[in-house]
Amino acid sequence: MNRHDGRRPDQGRAISIETDVAPYAEGSCLIATGDTRVLCTASVVAGVPKWRERSGAGWVTAEYAMLPRATHTRTDRERTGPKGRTQEIQRLIGRSLRSVTDMKAMGAYTVTVDCDVLQADGGTRTASITGACVALSLAAGWMIQEGLVQRSPIRERVAGVSVGIVDGVACLDLDYREDSSAQVDMNVVATESGGIVEVQGTAEGDPFPRRDLDAMLDLGMSGIETLLAAQASALRG
Repeated sequence: MNRHDGRRPDQGRAISIETDVAPYAEGSCLIATGDTRVLCTASVVAGVPKWRERSGAGWVTAEYAMLPRATHTRTDRERTGPKGRTQEIQRLIGRSLRSVTDMKAMGAYTVTVDCDVLQADGGTRTASITGACVALSLAAGWMIQEGLVQRSPIRERVAGVSVGIVDGVACLDLDYREDSSAQVDMNVVATESGGIVEVQGTAEGDPFPRRDLDAMLDLGMSGIETLLAAQASALRG
């Protein structure tokens, strides 16, 4: 199968991660996967939500937004609060980050990771997770430097990638053109130790067989290895 951009079915888009792009944030990066670009910034503040105060543990949360011209036509800002899709995505990002964070080691601090989509061409939620992990890791390093924590609260890294069935073939890292016509759309989030954090998969028409699920999951885990390598390279500077 020849994909419209010349990639093989098992080939992800080009990825780049530039760190320290927001100098006022405790951790930041600009991640690009193909033509999708997301700015991720991590902010550290003292204190935790009230329901968390007696736990002796910190907290990590995330917010997600898409700039009005991140898409081909302008999208209105969500001035009255995040819509359902936005809420679902930022909860996914937060769950993914918390899955690899030792909250006790973080102490009584809250880290909020903001993921702002500058340009959208498919896979914005998975790119946000991959970039958010880098920003969070940098913020953890800052906390160590400032003497706020004794060791990094990040146990391991996490990344996400999209997969799907396009024209009957399992494909890795769908762009918008592929995603909009895919028979199955799925997102895979996993850690560097191979643990699966979340799998979101939907048939856009007819149900799909178990073998397709297995093929997509294998593709996703392979793609995540590449993303984890890109994270490691960015964090080494």
